Amino acid sequence: LIHYYRKPKTKRAKRFLEKREPKLNENTKNAMLIRGGNANLMVTEVLKDIYAVKKPFAILYKKKNITRPFEDQTSLEFFSKKSDCSLFLFGSHNKKRPNNLIIGSRMFDYHVLDMIELGVEKFVSLKDVKNSKCPEGTKPMLIFAGDMFDVNEEYRRLKSLLIDFFRGPTVPNIRLAGLEYVLHFTAVDGKIYMRSYKVLLKKSGCKIPRIELEEMGPSLDLVMRRTHLASDDLFKLSLKQPKALKPKKKKNISHDVFGTTYGRIHMQKQDLSKLQTRKMKGLKKRPAEKLAEDVGVTPKKSKSA
Repeated sequence: LIHYYRKPKTKRAKRFLEKREPKLNENTKNAMLIRGGNANLMVTEVLKDIYAVKKPFAILYKKKNITRPFEDQTSLEFFSKKSDCSLFLFGSHNKKRPNNLIIGSRMFDYHVLDMIELGVEKFVSLKDVKNSKCPEGTKPMLIFAGDMFDVNEEYRRLKSLLIDFFRGPTVPNIRLAGLEYVLHFTAVDGKIYMRSYKVLLKKSGCKIPRIELEEMGPSLDLVMRRTHLASDDLFKLSLKQPKALKPKKKKNISHDVFGTTYGRIHMQKQDLSKLQTRKMKGLKKRPAEKLAEDVGVTPKKSKSA
């Protein structure tokens, strides 16, 4: 504990610690991909392809790590703190649970919050599909199909995990040519189908191009196994945002059903007798009227001829 509270001695160490400090707008979440002690060839290829999709916000551990995340999470928490990663994907293989993947997300205070175990039933690698690929670091568009992602609590948490894992960096602007990568997840009949597509923009004869999808891999057929979900109170605490990020409420502003903005202005009561009007000769007071106002007597109107 003394090591972590010691002051940095060099500027490089100071910059390193400043990057690890909590921020109002957090950095892009990094993921670590870990091979288990008995991972087979399929699981290793899955981890490599997910790493290729996730780069540059991922770290692939090539050495085997003998650990069981559902029994002991200390090694995962150690790797998370060492590599500053809040997401992880652990691959293993055994007779009881063949071709096993454990996806975990939201390392809250460097402690595992959610974990879901998935079994790989079918896998098509990036190498097996001979189409053109998207460049590294392309932000994907995520599509979820199936009622289970909205009805079942475990599938709802899995959807949140997948969004956190594949969403990439937050960008202020989007250009049409940058929308070229689609990740599609379908939940049906107790299985989850993951498909990857490249978006092709074709000529359509107008401003809006014609869109075609071309499969590029990887493709996975998954089945859900064990789950380790955080309690509702802890999950709610992990989603808490600082006050500085919460939008301030704007007073005296309202909107109607059509989206028109109305503003209410508060003004002091005006004395209309002191209101400056436009000066005209026809509105000027005659000398008799001015004298009568000073004396307080109503002047007699002159008889018209």
